[in-house]
Amino acid sequence: MPSFRYKAVDAEGQRSQGKMDAINDVDLELRLRRMGLDLITFREVRSATGARGGSAGVDRKDLINFCFDLEQISRAGIPLIDGLRDLRDSLDRPRFKQVVTALVEDIEGGKMLSQAMSQFPRVFDSVFVSLVKAGEQTGRLTDVFENLSKSLRWQDELAAETKKLLIYPVMLLVLVVAVSLFLLTYLVPQLVGVLRTMRVDLPLQTRILIAASEFAVHYWWIIIGLPIAAITTLAVMMRTDPRIRRTLDALKLRIPVIGPLLQKIIMARFANFFGIMYQSGISILDAIRTSEGIVGNVVIAEGLRGAWQQINAGEPLSDTFQRLGLFPPLVIRMLRVGESTGALDAALFNVYYFYSRDVREGVERALKVMGPALNVLLGVLMALILFSILTPIYEMIGKLKF
Repeated sequence: MPSFRYKAVDAEGQRSQGKMDAINDVDLELRLRRMGLDLITFREVRSATGARGGSAGVDRKDLINFCFDLEQISRAGIPLIDGLRDLRDSLDRPRFKQVVTALVEDIEGGKMLSQAMSQFPRVFDSVFVSLVKAGEQTGRLTDVFENLSKSLRWQDELAAETKKLLIYPVMLLVLVVAVSLFLLTYLVPQLVGVLRTMRVDLPLQTRILIAASEFAVHYWWIIIGLPIAAITTLAVMMRTDPRIRRTLDALKLRIPVIGPLLQKIIMARFANFFGIMYQSGISILDAIRTSEGIVGNVVIAEGLRGAWQQINAGEPLSDTFQRLGLFPPLVIRMLRVGESTGALDAALFNVYYFYSRDVREGVERALKVMGPALNVLLGVLMALILFSILTPIYEMIGKLKF
């Protein structure tokens, strides 16, 4: 189906533009009219993925509200298609409104909701679609959307906590670099002339400081450009070379402070989604196979793949996870109890609670440690610069005869 770039206007005269799949210009106009828009201009565009693969303008908060609305619609007994039509008409964000419009059209055409969602893999991932499909098959869509809403809210809170963990140290690190460049490119060059007029032997640390200052003045573009080029090259290599991706993912888990915290975040996400899938009626093997795509780490995904093979061969879940070495003994015991009592979903949610609590506490501890540590680093750096500048001055003063 071709894609079209369009410009349209709503009933209040507000202009809107975007990209949409349509059979032809007449179909495009009809689709926009269902969204409350009147077509002004359009042009056909070529796209490798098409509008249905795109997710621009659809964020996690859109999905949280979407799941909450569908939970309430399902709980109230409103037919799904009617609820989606009402939801489409109430949406303000054009991109997500376009997605919901397509869902309505596909369901009207005879597709199940999960089939319609699978057309938007960058909006509804494989876990989302699998859970909805399981909810359709078991008649538990209300529970599925409730669990998805809670899970997405937790991810949103976790993302906010992670931003706190990253933004504050990055800001301090940028401040350290900015102050260092200012001292090396502005302050130190002004003092170099004074130091050279003293005609005294400069100590080693002062000569190193002068050399660093001259390098920063003449090659500042290398200092700024080299990290950017290195990060860009590394990102490209990670996408193109699986071996480099695996090596870096393994290193992430070994970074002091950050590594264990990252592992707990991954385990909490895995246990949460695994528990939701199992509770929704998805088999253990299918849940593990689907979970490989949500952990976001090649090493752990390979571990889950190995666990799938062992469980498929008849090994118990708790024994398999114990051999993986990803869970502490307390969590393994909880999983073993869940297996023996038939309440594996409750055990998995306990694992999720255990790790999510540790993540919150770990983020708080890391924030308390990183801030003072970077402040000390900045202080030490400035002290070294001042020491390198003042040492020859004190030596000269000591040689003066009064």
